Amino acid sequence: MSKAKPIPDGMHTVTPHLICAGAADAIEFYKQAFNAVDEGRLPGPQGRIMHAMIRIEGSAVMLVDEMPEWGALGPKSLKGSPVTIHLYVEDVDAFAARAVGAGAKITMPLDDMFWGDRYCKLEDPFGHHWSVATHKRDVSPEEMKRAMQKTGG
Repeated sequence: MSKAKPIPDGMHTVTPHLICAGAADAIEFYKQAFNAVDEGRLPGPQGRIMHAMIRIEGSAVMLVDEMPEWGALGPKSLKGSPVTIHLYVEDVDAFAARAVGAGAKITMPLDDMFWGDRYCKLEDPFGHHWSVATHKRDVSPEEMKRAMQKTGG
């Protein structure tokens, strides 16, 4: 028997694991809005998803249905989320338009930011927060500091 790899092929050291009220619906939303690829689902009791994995732009995201009996509650049940997941994409404008068309809402409009990214923030229909960007230009730390001061940051 071969020795298992500490980090399996195709995985990164940090992988978001989202709890959703309606994980199957969330997977369908992510497929439509984020061009996610469904990697598989493990059904559990009462038709709930015990484990699922999708890939967004090649990165794994795990999902599970809410399971209050195990303390697994999603952002809607918790009345919000303190977490934002960041995505770098090739075309943030097209990405944001597709996400909004699928049901996401813009919480910070698209803009060219002082750190060199074209950037926006979204909330998906399940209450998860996403920041999405396309890197447009490299900015030195000094230039970034000056630009940030001009914006009042």
